[in-house]
Amino acid sequence: MLAAMNLDEFRRHAHAFVDWMAEYLERVETYPVRAQVKPGEIAARLPLSPPEHGEPMEQIFADFQSVILPGMTHWQHPSFFAYFQANTSPPSLLAEMLTATLGAQCMLWQTSPAATELETRVLDWLRQMIGLPEGFTGVIQDSASSAILCAILTAREQASGWRVNEEGVSGSLTVYCSSETHSATEKGATIAGLGRRNVRKIPVDDRFAMRPDALETAIATDLAAGARPVCVVASLGTTGVGAMDPLRPIGEVCRRHAAWLHVDAAWAGSALVLPEHRWLLDGIEHVDSFVFNPHKWLFTNFDCSAYFVRDPDALVRTMEILPAFLKTRERGQVIDYRDWSVQLGRRFRALKLWFVLRSYGQAELRRMIAAHIDLAREAAGWIEAAPDFELMAPRSLSLITFRYHPAGVDGAELDRLNERLVEALNDSGALYLTQNRVRGAYAIRLVIGQTRTERRHVEAAWKKIAETARALPR
Repeated sequence: MLAAMNLDEFRRHAHAFVDWMAEYLERVETYPVRAQVKPGEIAARLPLSPPEHGEPMEQIFADFQSVILPGMTHWQHPSFFAYFQANTSPPSLLAEMLTATLGAQCMLWQTSPAATELETRVLDWLRQMIGLPEGFTGVIQDSASSAILCAILTAREQASGWRVNEEGVSGSLTVYCSSETHSATEKGATIAGLGRRNVRKIPVDDRFAMRPDALETAIATDLAAGARPVCVVASLGTTGVGAMDPLRPIGEVCRRHAAWLHVDAAWAGSALVLPEHRWLLDGIEHVDSFVFNPHKWLFTNFDCSAYFVRDPDALVRTMEILPAFLKTRERGQVIDYRDWSVQLGRRFRALKLWFVLRSYGQAELRRMIAAHIDLAREAAGWIEAAPDFELMAPRSLSLITFRYHPAGVDGAELDRLNERLVEALNDSGALYLTQNRVRGAYAIRLVIGQTRTERRHVEAAWKKIAETARALPR
């Protein structure tokens, strides 16, 4: 029977694991990007019952490599072009090791003062880096979905005179987003008790951005029907095509009707470190809350979502419940971040962000993001120049939406052809793409933004896409 691991054994295994981690990052390109297993294949290799006695770490780690690793999709592969990236970087990984070792639960200032005060400072660094004006206060959420939920809940409470938390939802409280907006808005409204039927999906223009005139019409219609508009979610960088909603005219509509304006910039927000993209913030003075994810495109391990609010007191009033066991003598003098989000327990997420910002510095982060955008601009040019491919939407930063369109193939047959193309490419393991629907037609998304992606990876991806497409039987 094995005794519990002592610290000497821990040290030995930890050194071996760090060596493996560095080797993994060096050779991640040798793995298929997407896991090449069938449903149930990994589970079939796992025992049905837990072990009665401890097993040697050497055996556990060997099983990790032989059983678990084949079932992992390699998000850190430089040919990962699917969804939006969830990036790591060496400084972020080092910080995560320290965070795990400390094992702190940072719900209150008292439970780890440094965690609270570092989070406050590092979020203000981020605010400055992306050009948000003074007056916004930041907090780290686990994801942009949680931030949207916080925005909807705060908007709900403010609109109801702070009654819903006590009395429950009554009447129709409506939420607005574009038809391109992430499903997290609909889910947030559902969780907040407003109901899916009270989410209005506003039509978009020819660049897939929310139409402010259509928003005004929808709100007027709801007001006439006795509903209360409470929240509008605008997007900077929609998931499908990367559309950018115009904040100023949307904000002016919100102000006229006293509706909370939340901006979901989960992916595109990182590009605001580049001054040439700050035009996207025109109208920011009308915005009540704003979120972007450093864990997407700022090279910080998942999860780390930066949520900024103009009125933190409204957020705290919405989230705060104070049982006796959470009272501390410092209350009222410090920030207790457990009142700023849905969850009570909080990881020390600020540490990895601090490591990344200090290790890279603003100049290098700007250079890396600009390089990804330049690569996307070049790749979009290759697609436009190909006679049998076409862009399905304007390139947005580092997101390209396109399809294969050989002569004589249209409609449902063209959709099936592109679906087969995506499946063939992903099954190859050479790269990973995801699909979308653009005005009802099947489209392919390619996002450039993985930490280690270089021009050679993008060039190889385009070559593989074109060769695979032209070899498909029709």
